[in-house]
Amino acid sequence: QVQLVESGGGLVQAGGSLRLSCAPSGSIFSVDVMGWYRQAPGKQREFVADIRDGGVTKYADSVKGRFTISGDIDKKTVSLQMNSLKPEDTAVYYCKVDEDTPVGIFERWGLGTQVTVSS
Repeated sequence: QVQLVESGGGLVQAGGSLRLSCAPSGSIFSVDVMGWYRQAPGKQREFVADIRDGGVTKYADSVKGRFTISGDIDKKTVSLQMNSLKPEDTAVYYCKVDEDTPVGIFERWGLGTQVTVSS
């Protein structure tokens, strides 16, 4: 079964940087939107950033100015550059793509990668 594979998570001190990457393990349908979400312990999963065909990006207010999303819609790869990290950024980060299938939009999620920011 094709999966989205995330990489780049880890442990970093506050103020540091990490870069997350995501790519499918096999062939998938064309995608319209690629994005990142995160879930901290005891909290609901929340939107972080996404990028659409044409390069239009959107960010959560909490990460604006610190995180940058980039991606290749044709290659179905997406990255998240995270700078000036804060302890409150600690979470499992998930990649998601919206596939345009013959029967409609399918949301495909990755398994997640842990990001831990120490104070």
